[in-house]
Amino acid sequence: MTVKPGWTGRFLEDFEVGDIYEHPLGRTITSTDNTWFTLLTQNTAPLHFDHHYAKQTAFGRPLVNSCLTLSIVTGQSVTDVSQNVFANLEWAEVRMPHPVFEGDTLYSRSEVLGVRPSSSRADVGIVEVRTAGYNQDGAVVLTFRRTLLVYRRGHSPQRPVPAVDA
Repeated sequence: MTVKPGWTGRFLEDFEVGDIYEHPLGRTITSTDNTWFTLLTQNTAPLHFDHHYAKQTAFGRPLVNSCLTLSIVTGQSVTDVSQNVFANLEWAEVRMPHPVFEGDTLYSRSEVLGVRPSSSRADVGIVEVRTAGYNQDGAVVLTFRRTLLVYRRGHSPQRPVPAVDA
């Protein structure tokens, strides 16, 4: 039997300006997801969890909490962008051009805008990406720029290796 390592994400040296990553996972948002996230974060806007109330709005149904949308799309990008993150520095230019509803499925992609070494830390560098989230119909529901510190190859924390049974 041969042990083959899984994907461990990109390090600073793997990013190139102009690269586009189509993130592999989609995520369908349920009513439970929306309600739990909204109440967990102490958001009291009934538009997110009161179906009777939401039915009386121009949308006619609950809107997905914007912060949940941001969290899911950011999470989808981790495997390609920030698996080896040291720290997030900024989310900027967050735009939500299309509403997200319960039952929508979100997908995402990111484009690398900038890559440079850190001037204060030799073990990391700065990566900037533009990420777009879109729904099952291809409508863009979210865009943002994210700046993060990413480890250089050989400088990230290491996972333990399991003992091999004899």
